[in-house]
Amino acid sequence: MAASGSGTPTGHDVIHVAAADHVDALIDEISQRGERVVAVADDLVFVAGAARPAAWARNSWLAPRTITIDSIGDGARALRALQRNWTLHRVAHHRRAQLIADRLPPIRFRALTFPADPPTAPLGGWTLWDRHTLIASPVTTSAFADGTPAFVEDRDNPPNRAYLKLWEALTLARRRPGPGDRCLDLGAAPGGWTWVLAALGATVISVDRAELAPALADRPEVAHRAGDAFAVRAADVGAVDWICSDLIAYPERLLELARYWCAACPRAAVIITVKCQGPVDAALCARFLAIPGARLLHLAHNKHELTFFRLPEGGPPEAACAVDTTD
Repeated sequence: MAASGSGTPTGHDVIHVAAADHVDALIDEISQRGERVVAVADDLVFVAGAARPAAWARNSWLAPRTITIDSIGDGARALRALQRNWTLHRVAHHRRAQLIADRLPPIRFRALTFPADPPTAPLGGWTLWDRHTLIASPVTTSAFADGTPAFVEDRDNPPNRAYLKLWEALTLARRRPGPGDRCLDLGAAPGGWTWVLAALGATVISVDRAELAPALADRPEVAHRAGDAFAVRAADVGAVDWICSDLIAYPERLLELARYWCAACPRAAVIITVKCQGPVDAALCARFLAIPGARLLHLAHNKHELTFFRLPEGGPPEAACAVDTTD
């Protein structure tokens, strides 16, 4: 595998930016489905072949090109000639790369105030491979700086920080529940996800052996049921529009959960955190993706886990590589 400065990679068609600390998981995912990794540099994984979704990538560069430059100004001009908006991915030659970035049109990457929609302006990704070589892609899968959304956090009201995962998931989903929607939150306690759903005006049925945080349990939109979240069936709760779960469990059990609710409620939106135990089983991830309409994505607020989406309209485009790469 090549490293930055050891020769510019060739023969690649897409570059994935791996989720933090998950380069190996990304490589395993890509290799398991038969694609060829041609180079790796830090968290950049260069892949030959048509772009396909990569769950362990926080961003994918879908139209990468190598550009030879003579100077800092030449590098900035080359990027501006391709498009306006760029985000720098730092691999090497950090000072020189920053001097090039300083000559590009400024972009204000503001933290989102939830609920909000992702930015819509195209955002390219680039890195300085060596002093005279840029690698840049004007087309990427994420409109966030280096594929990492940030939110204005609520440090007072949520019962735990898990709420940030659902904020991010709903933002990337481009849809969210609201008044009139019935939501099922499996494994809810202490209630971070239930808090998000109720704050949006939805009715929430929360299920957990443990109790919700007292302030949340008293809300009129929330009906808490004590019990095993894996034992709940559709007949127990009636029609629901959203099924959400941040349960801590082995991924095989979460696969069963996803399969059941996707089949039992084919028109509902399903969002489930898939907790990975130890080394990531790429074949198991493929079994999640075998569920019709499924998408998997590592969120910026995930740890050693992925987020499973099954949404009526398809789900986050970031998990589909459904981007036009033509100039």
